[in-house]
Amino acid sequence: MGLLDITERLRAAERAAGRAPGSVTLIAVSKVQPMERVEAVLEAGHRIFGENYVQEAAGKWPALRDRFGPVAVHMIGPLQTKKAKLAVDLFDAIHTLDRPSLAQKLASLAQARGVCPDLFVQVNTGEEPQKAGVLPADLEGFLKDCRALDLSPAGLMCIPPEGEDSSPHFAMLARMAADHGLTGLSMGMSGDFEAAIAHGATHIRVGSAIFGARSYPV
Repeated sequence: MGLLDITERLRAAERAAGRAPGSVTLIAVSKVQPMERVEAVLEAGHRIFGENYVQEAAGKWPALRDRFGPVAVHMIGPLQTKKAKLAVDLFDAIHTLDRPSLAQKLASLAQARGVCPDLFVQVNTGEEPQKAGVLPADLEGFLKDCRALDLSPAGLMCIPPEGEDSSPHFAMLARMAADHGLTGLSMGMSGDFEAAIAHGATHIRVGSAIFGARSYPV
């Protein structure tokens, strides 16, 4: 596969869903990828990337931004509250706002800085006990609390349960976003992004299909 193939499939999925060309943002997930692969995608002209780990991103993107110019980097992995300050300085968007303590920390940082990354609330659509995210039944109250802190989430994010059909989870997330006046939908990965686009995804997170399989350090 690769960037060109994924971009062509993305545009075809937009057309099939009756979506405007360019209405879906492709986040190239570069976590744990060799630098030469990341540089190749940058050299191909892509400028929106996703990372799961604050420290890895901090060691990678300042230098790459110096070399390649403005690059949007999105935090798509779990965010520890103690790393929130580094995250808001580094990331253009955070897709994993998932608990009150993190909302409070981000609100405090936003007030001090006068600006805040785009925020997506992670929803645990499968209600999996081992997975982060606000439970669907708790979303209304959580959004109300965020807004009381002067946070303005841009949308919702989900990671459907592994091995299940993703489509019902994408449909659920789209309904919840519409119910709460949110336009952003961060959903869909390498194996299911076309279904996510059919259900209204505005951001898809694709890694291995662009860069190749990851080799995690032992």
